[in-house]
Amino acid sequence: MAEAAGVSKMTASRVLRNEGGFSEQTRERVLAEVARLGYLPNRLATVFSGDQKSTFIGVSIPDLGNEVFTHVLEGIDRKLCSFGHQTVLGMTQRAAGEEEKWIETVLAWQPAGLILTGRAHTNRSLQLLENAKIPVVEIWDLNSSPFDMCVGLNHFDSGYQMGRYLLTKGYTRFGYVGTSHDAANAAAARLNGFDRAIADGSASLKKQVLLKDVPGFYTGYYGIEQLLSGAPETEVVFFQNDNMAVGAIHFCESQKISVPRDLGIAGWGELPIASVLPYRLTTVQVNHLRIGQIASEKLLMRINGDSARKVTDVGFRLIEGETV
Repeated sequence: MAEAAGVSKMTASRVLRNEGGFSEQTRERVLAEVARLGYLPNRLATVFSGDQKSTFIGVSIPDLGNEVFTHVLEGIDRKLCSFGHQTVLGMTQRAAGEEEKWIETVLAWQPAGLILTGRAHTNRSLQLLENAKIPVVEIWDLNSSPFDMCVGLNHFDSGYQMGRYLLTKGYTRFGYVGTSHDAANAAAARLNGFDRAIADGSASLKKQVLLKDVPGFYTGYYGIEQLLSGAPETEVVFFQNDNMAVGAIHFCESQKISVPRDLGIAGWGELPIASVLPYRLTTVQVNHLRIGQIASEKLLMRINGDSARKVTDVGFRLIEGETV
Protein backbone atom coordinates (compact mmCIF):
# COMPACT_ATOMS: atom_id res chain seq x y z
CA MET A 1 0.00 0.00 0.00
CA ALA A 2 2.84 2.42 0.88
CA GLU A 3 4.62 1.57 -2.39
CA ALA A 4 1.43 2.10 -4.40
CA ALA A 5 1.00 5.54 -2.83
CA GLY A 6 4.64 6.43 -3.50
CA VAL A 7 5.55 7.01 0.15
CA SER A 8 7.62 5.22 2.77
CA LYS A 9 6.09 2.67 5.12
CA MET A 10 6.73 5.05 8.04
CA THR A 11 4.85 7.87 6.32
CA ALA A 12 1.94 5.57 5.45
CA SER A 13 1.84 4.43 9.08
CA ARG A 14 1.73 8.02 10.33
CA VAL A 15 -1.16 8.80 7.97
CA LEU A 16 -3.16 5.78 9.13
CA ARG A 17 -2.60 6.72 12.76
CA ASN A 18 -3.24 10.41 12.02
CA GLU A 19 -0.02 11.40 13.78
CA GLY A 20 0.88 14.34 11.55
CA GLY A 21 4.18 15.10 9.86
CA PHE A 22 2.84 14.80 6.30
CA SER A 23 1.17 17.05 3.74
CA GLU A 24 -2.52 17.05 2.86
CA GLN A 25 -1.64 15.80 -0.62
CA THR A 26 0.28 12.86 0.87
CA ARG A 27 -2.66 12.06 3.16
CA GLU A 28 -5.12 12.08 0.28
CA ARG A 29 -2.82 9.88 -1.83
CA VAL A 30 -2.38 7.30 0.93
CA LEU A 31 -6.11 7.18 1.79
CA ALA A 32 -6.98 6.83 -1.88
CA GLU A 33 -4.76 3.75 -2.12
CA VAL A 34 -6.26 2.40 1.13
CA ALA A 35 -9.72 2.64 -0.45
CA ARG A 36 -8.60 1.20 -3.81
CA LEU A 37 -6.78 -1.77 -2.31
CA GLY A 38 -9.29 -2.43 0.47
CA TYR A 39 -6.43 -2.29 2.97
CA LEU A 40 -7.17 -3.22 6.59
CA PRO A 41 -4.60 -2.31 9.26
CA ASN A 42 -3.37 -5.05 11.59
CA ARG A 43 -4.80 -3.76 14.86
CA LEU A 44 -3.44 -6.70 16.84
CA ALA A 45 0.12 -5.95 15.75
CA THR A 46 -0.42 -2.31 16.68
CA VAL A 47 -1.51 -3.29 20.18
CA PHE A 48 1.41 -5.66 20.66
CA SER A 49 3.82 -2.94 19.56
CA GLY A 50 2.50 -0.76 22.37
CA ASP A 51 1.33 2.01 20.02
CA GLN A 52 -2.34 1.75 20.90
CA LYS A 53 -4.68 0.40 23.57
CA SER A 54 -6.48 -2.85 22.80
CA THR A 55 -10.08 -2.64 21.58
CA PHE A 56 -10.76 -6.31 22.35
CA ILE A 57 -13.06 -7.33 25.21
CA GLY A 58 -13.22 -11.00 26.14
CA VAL A 59 -16.72 -12.27 26.97
CA SER A 60 -17.44 -15.78 28.27
CA ILE A 61 -20.92 -17.30 28.40
CA PRO A 62 -21.96 -20.91 29.10
CA ASP A 63 -23.37 -21.58 25.62
CA LEU A 64 -25.38 -20.03 22.78
CA GLY A 65 -28.18 -22.59 23.11
CA ASN A 66 -29.56 -20.83 26.18
CA GLU A 67 -31.68 -17.91 25.00
CA VAL A 68 -31.08 -16.00 28.21
CA PHE A 69 -27.40 -15.51 27.42
CA THR A 70 -28.02 -14.44 23.83
CA HIS A 71 -30.00 -11.49 25.25
CA VAL A 72 -27.23 -10.69 27.75
CA LEU A 73 -24.66 -10.88 24.95
CA GLU A 74 -26.75 -8.56 22.79
CA GLY A 75 -26.66 -5.95 25.55
CA ILE A 76 -22.89 -6.31 25.87
CA ASP A 77 -22.18 -6.14 22.16
CA ARG A 78 -24.44 -3.13 21.51
CA LYS A 79 -22.76 -1.04 24.18
CA LEU A 80 -19.17 -2.07 23.44
CA CYS A 81 -19.51 -1.63 19.67
CA SER A 82 -20.90 1.88 20.13
CA PHE A 83 -17.59 2.77 21.78
CA GLY A 84 -15.38 1.08 19.19
CA HIS A 85 -14.70 -2.17 21.05
CA GLN A 86 -15.03 -5.72 19.72
CA THR A 87 -16.00 -8.82 21.67
CA VAL A 88 -13.96 -12.02 21.65
CA LEU A 89 -16.50 -14.68 22.60
CA GLY A 90 -15.84 -17.88 24.52
CA MET A 91 -18.24 -20.65 25.58
CA THR A 92 -17.40 -22.48 28.79
CA GLN A 93 -20.23 -25.07 28.98
CA ARG A 94 -20.48 -24.18 32.70
CA ALA A 95 -17.16 -25.95 33.33
CA ALA A 96 -14.57 -24.09 35.40
CA GLY A 97 -11.79 -25.98 33.60
CA GLU A 98 -13.06 -24.83 30.19
CA GLU A 99 -13.24 -21.25 31.43
CA GLU A 100 -9.64 -21.50 32.63
CA LYS A 101 -8.47 -22.62 29.17
CA TRP A 102 -10.39 -19.79 27.54
CA ILE A 103 -9.01 -17.16 29.93
CA GLU A 104 -5.46 -18.33 29.23
CA THR A 105 -6.07 -18.14 25.48
CA VAL A 106 -7.86 -14.79 25.39
CA LEU A 107 -5.31 -13.07 27.63
CA ALA A 108 -2.70 -13.79 24.96
CA TRP A 109 -4.65 -11.33 22.77
CA GLN A 110 -4.08 -8.63 25.37
CA PRO A 111 -7.75 -7.65 25.80
CA ALA A 112 -8.73 -4.36 27.42
CA GLY A 113 -11.00 -6.21 29.85
CA LEU A 114 -13.03 -9.36 30.48
CA ILE A 115 -16.69 -10.15 31.19
CA LEU A 116 -17.17 -13.56 32.81
CA THR A 117 -20.45 -15.39 33.43
CA GLY A 118 -20.76 -16.74 36.96
CA ARG A 119 -18.74 -16.49 40.13
CA ALA A 120 -17.02 -19.92 40.30
CA HIS A 121 -13.46 -19.89 38.92
CA THR A 122 -10.44 -22.15 39.35
CA ASN A 123 -7.49 -20.96 41.42
CA ARG A 124 -5.39 -20.78 38.25
CA SER A 125 -8.03 -18.63 36.55
CA LEU A 126 -7.97 -16.21 39.48
CA GLN A 127 -4.17 -16.08 39.34
CA LEU A 128 -4.24 -15.38 35.59
CA LEU A 129 -6.75 -12.58 36.13
CA GLU A 130 -4.67 -11.14 38.97
CA ASN A 131 -1.54 -11.09 36.82
CA ALA A 132 -3.34 -9.57 33.82
CA LYS A 133 -4.24 -6.42 35.77
CA ILE A 134 -7.21 -5.56 33.57
CA PRO A 135 -10.80 -4.77 34.62
CA VAL A 136 -13.05 -7.82 35.04
CA VAL A 137 -16.83 -7.95 35.44
CA GLU A 138 -18.60 -11.09 36.65
CA ILE A 139 -22.21 -11.24 35.47
CA TRP A 140 -25.41 -13.16 36.19
CA ASP A 141 -24.82 -14.44 39.76
CA LEU A 142 -24.84 -11.61 42.29
CA ASN A 143 -21.60 -11.72 44.24
CA SER A 144 -21.14 -9.41 47.22
CA SER A 145 -17.37 -10.05 47.12
CA PRO A 146 -16.48 -10.20 43.41
CA PHE A 147 -13.00 -10.63 42.00
CA ASP A 148 -13.27 -7.08 40.65
CA MET A 149 -16.83 -6.02 39.69
CA CYS A 150 -20.18 -7.80 39.48
CA VAL A 151 -23.56 -7.27 37.78
CA GLY A 152 -26.35 -9.75 38.48
CA LEU A 153 -29.28 -10.78 40.62
CA ASN A 154 -29.92 -12.96 43.63
CA HIS A 155 -31.16 -16.21 42.09
CA PHE A 156 -31.85 -17.81 45.46
CA ASP A 157 -34.16 -14.95 46.38
CA SER A 158 -36.00 -15.18 43.04
CA GLY A 159 -36.72 -18.87 43.66
CA TYR A 160 -37.71 -18.17 47.25
CA GLN A 161 -40.13 -15.43 46.21
CA MET A 162 -41.77 -17.73 43.66
CA GLY A 163 -42.19 -20.42 46.31
CA ARG A 164 -43.75 -17.96 48.76
CA TYR A 165 -46.12 -16.66 46.10
CA LEU A 166 -47.32 -20.14 45.15
CA LEU A 167 -47.93 -20.92 48.81
CA THR A 168 -50.25 -17.90 49.00
CA LYS A 169 -52.24 -19.42 46.12
CA GLY A 170 -53.05 -22.40 48.34
CA TYR A 171 -50.74 -25.01 46.82
CA THR A 172 -49.24 -27.64 49.13
CA ARG A 173 -47.74 -30.26 46.76
CA PHE A 174 -44.97 -28.84 44.59
CA GLY A 175 -42.78 -30.04 41.73
CA TYR A 176 -39.71 -28.72 39.92
CA VAL A 177 -38.37 -29.43 36.42
CA GLY A 178 -34.97 -28.22 35.24
CA THR A 179 -31.65 -29.39 33.88
CA SER A 180 -28.83 -31.18 35.67
CA HIS A 181 -27.05 -29.18 38.37
CA ASP A 182 -23.76 -31.07 38.26
CA ALA A 183 -21.96 -27.82 39.00
CA ALA A 184 -23.04 -24.92 41.19
CA ASN A 185 -24.97 -22.47 39.03
CA ALA A 186 -27.78 -19.97 39.09
CA ALA A 187 -30.51 -22.53 38.37
CA ALA A 188 -29.37 -24.56 41.37
CA ALA A 189 -29.59 -21.44 43.53
CA ARG A 190 -33.14 -20.78 42.32
CA LEU A 191 -34.16 -24.36 43.15
CA ASN A 192 -32.58 -24.04 46.61
CA GLY A 193 -34.53 -20.85 47.25
CA PHE A 194 -37.75 -22.44 46.00
CA ASP A 195 -37.21 -25.49 48.19
CA ARG A 196 -36.49 -23.33 51.27
CA ALA A 197 -39.68 -21.31 50.78
CA ILE A 198 -41.75 -24.48 50.53
CA ALA A 199 -40.15 -25.91 53.67
CA ASP A 200 -40.73 -22.63 55.51
CA GLY A 201 -44.39 -22.90 54.51
CA SER A 202 -44.67 -26.47 55.86
CA ALA A 203 -45.45 -27.79 52.36
CA SER A 204 -43.56 -30.44 50.38
CA LEU A 205 -41.56 -30.59 47.18
CA LYS A 206 -43.00 -33.89 45.94
CA LYS A 207 -40.59 -34.45 43.06
CA GLN A 208 -37.64 -32.87 41.24
CA VAL A 209 -36.80 -33.80 37.66
CA LEU A 210 -33.30 -32.72 36.59
CA LEU A 211 -32.60 -33.62 32.97
CA LYS A 212 -29.24 -33.85 31.23
CA ASP A 213 -30.30 -31.58 28.38
CA VAL A 214 -30.59 -27.92 27.43
CA PRO A 215 -33.41 -26.02 29.19
CA GLY A 216 -35.71 -25.71 26.17
CA PHE A 217 -39.26 -26.30 24.97
CA TYR A 218 -38.95 -30.07 24.42
CA THR A 219 -37.11 -30.55 27.72
CA GLY A 220 -40.10 -29.05 29.47
CA TYR A 221 -42.51 -31.15 27.37
CA TYR A 222 -41.05 -34.52 28.32
CA GLY A 223 -39.89 -33.31 31.73
CA ILE A 224 -43.43 -32.67 32.94
CA GLU A 225 -44.44 -36.09 31.62
CA GLN A 226 -41.72 -37.70 33.76
CA LEU A 227 -42.68 -35.70 36.83
CA LEU A 228 -46.40 -36.47 36.63
CA SER A 229 -45.78 -40.15 36.01
CA GLY A 230 -43.78 -40.32 39.25
CA ALA A 231 -45.83 -37.86 41.32
CA PRO A 232 -49.33 -37.52 39.88
CA GLU A 233 -50.52 -35.77 43.05
CA THR A 234 -48.39 -32.69 42.24
CA GLU A 235 -50.46 -29.50 42.19
CA VAL A 236 -48.02 -26.94 40.79
CA VAL A 237 -44.63 -27.07 39.01
CA PHE A 238 -41.86 -24.47 38.90
CA PHE A 239 -39.65 -24.64 35.79
CA GLN A 240 -36.06 -23.56 35.31
CA ASN A 241 -37.12 -21.13 32.60
CA ASP A 242 -40.09 -20.03 30.50
CA ASN A 243 -39.12 -22.16 27.49
CA MET A 244 -39.53 -25.29 29.60
CA ALA A 245 -42.77 -24.00 31.15
CA VAL A 246 -44.32 -23.40 27.72
CA GLY A 247 -43.28 -26.91 26.64
CA ALA A 248 -45.04 -28.29 29.72
CA ILE A 249 -48.19 -26.30 28.93
CA HIS A 250 -48.30 -27.84 25.45
CA PHE A 251 -47.94 -31.30 26.97
CA CYS A 252 -50.84 -30.56 29.30
CA GLU A 253 -52.96 -29.45 26.36
CA SER A 254 -52.18 -32.70 24.53
CA GLN A 255 -53.27 -34.69 27.59
CA LYS A 256 -56.39 -32.61 28.34
CA ILE A 257 -54.83 -31.39 31.60
CA SER A 258 -56.27 -27.96 32.35
CA VAL A 259 -53.83 -25.20 33.38
CA PRO A 260 -54.22 -23.96 36.09
CA ARG A 261 -57.36 -25.84 37.18
CA ASP A 262 -55.69 -29.28 37.19
CA LEU A 263 -52.05 -28.19 37.37
CA GLY A 264 -50.37 -24.87 38.05
CA ILE A 265 -47.28 -23.96 36.02
CA ALA A 266 -44.70 -21.23 36.68
CA GLY A 267 -41.61 -20.28 34.68
CA TRP A 268 -38.63 -17.99 35.07
CA GLY A 269 -37.05 -15.26 32.95
CA GLU A 270 -40.02 -13.76 31.05
CA LEU A 271 -38.65 -15.03 27.72
CA PRO A 272 -40.23 -14.16 24.34
CA ILE A 273 -41.65 -17.68 23.85
CA ALA A 274 -44.32 -16.96 26.49
CA SER A 275 -45.90 -14.40 24.13
CA VAL A 276 -47.39 -17.24 22.04
CA LEU A 277 -49.65 -18.24 24.93
CA PRO A 278 -53.26 -17.00 24.98
CA TYR A 279 -52.77 -16.02 28.65
CA ARG A 280 -50.00 -14.54 30.81
CA LEU A 281 -47.46 -17.00 32.19
CA THR A 282 -46.63 -16.75 35.88
CA THR A 283 -42.91 -16.07 35.88
CA VAL A 284 -40.01 -13.96 37.15
CA GLN A 285 -39.01 -10.98 35.05
CA VAL A 286 -35.30 -10.27 34.58
CA ASN A 287 -33.84 -7.56 32.34
CA HIS A 288 -31.22 -9.68 30.58
CA LEU A 289 -30.32 -6.95 28.09
CA ARG A 290 -29.68 -4.49 30.91
CA ILE A 291 -27.27 -6.88 32.63
CA GLY A 292 -25.08 -6.83 29.52
CA GLN A 293 -25.35 -3.07 29.13
CA ILE A 294 -24.43 -2.28 32.74
CA ALA A 295 -21.51 -4.75 32.67
CA SER A 296 -20.17 -3.03 29.54
CA GLU A 297 -20.63 0.44 31.04
CA LYS A 298 -18.67 -0.52 34.17
CA LEU A 299 -15.90 -2.04 32.08
CA LEU A 300 -15.64 1.03 29.83
CA MET A 301 -15.47 3.33 32.84
CA ARG A 302 -12.56 1.38 34.27
CA ILE A 303 -10.79 1.19 30.90
CA ASN A 304 -11.01 4.99 30.72
CA GLY A 305 -9.51 5.33 34.18
CA ASP A 306 -12.74 6.14 36.03
CA SER A 307 -14.07 4.39 39.11
CA ALA A 308 -17.15 2.14 38.98
CA ARG A 309 -19.37 0.50 41.59
CA LYS A 310 -18.10 -2.94 42.53
CA VAL A 311 -21.54 -4.58 42.81
CA THR A 312 -24.74 -3.83 40.89
CA ASP A 313 -27.94 -5.74 41.66
CA VAL A 314 -30.32 -5.53 38.67
CA GLY A 315 -33.10 -7.18 40.68
CA PHE A 316 -36.12 -9.13 39.44
CA ARG A 317 -39.92 -8.90 39.50
CA LEU A 318 -42.47 -11.65 40.00
CA ILE A 319 -45.16 -11.62 37.30
CA GLU A 320 -48.52 -12.82 38.63
CA GLY A 321 -49.87 -14.53 35.52
CA GLU A 322 -52.82 -16.78 34.83
CA THR A 323 -51.11 -20.18 34.92
CA VAL A 324 -51.29 -20.80 38.68
